Amino acid sequence: MSKKIGLGIVSMILALALSACASDNEENVPDQNTDMNSSSEENMEMDHSKMNHSGSGEVPDGLKVAENPTYKVGSQTILETDHMEGMKGAEATIVGAYETTAYVVSYTPTTGGERVENHKWVIHEEIEDAGDETFEPGTEVIINADHMEGMQGATAVIDSAEATTVYMVNYTPTNGGEEVKNHKWVTESELSPK
Repeated sequence: MSKKIGLGIVSMILALALSACASDNEENVPDQNTDMNSSSEENMEMDHSKMNHSGSGEVPDGLKVAENPTYKVGSQTILETDHMEGMKGAEATIVGAYETTAYVVSYTPTTGGERVENHKWVIHEEIEDAGDETFEPGTEVIINADHMEGMQGATAVIDSAEATTVYMVNYTPTNGGEEVKNHKWVTESELSPK
């Protein structure tokens, strides 16, 4: 009798441990059910599961506050982009608006692993020795931002550049979870009025 009870307790502990491991891993596994036909390019670009969801709210030196942004600080918007799971369609609060050049970049993380393609966004002020001139597509640069693991100090290639207003936002993911604070960056075209 005591052998059966002991075996039952061990089985329960093992089941709990396995379920805890499974839930931890779910956060870092990209969605396998994405429609490959409609967004195969996006799926090939990158896994944003290692993106730093919340940030400090600090901005790089020299970043100019937007004088008359479309979305004022404190206003509510809807996110129209999916940099991370649970982002598209989420209500967001604008916590910062800045005038800069936003770049799409491709880089190999300093921590190793697969090359990250077409990462949105790294801003001009987050590039080492940026100067005043906009970088042309194909230019090799060093990233001074840590939006994702292995990004800080990585050598990147500029894929495209866009002079725009970039926003820092707070939002609660549509798939549940804690509020994301000071997310960097979304561009004006990735927002819509609430």
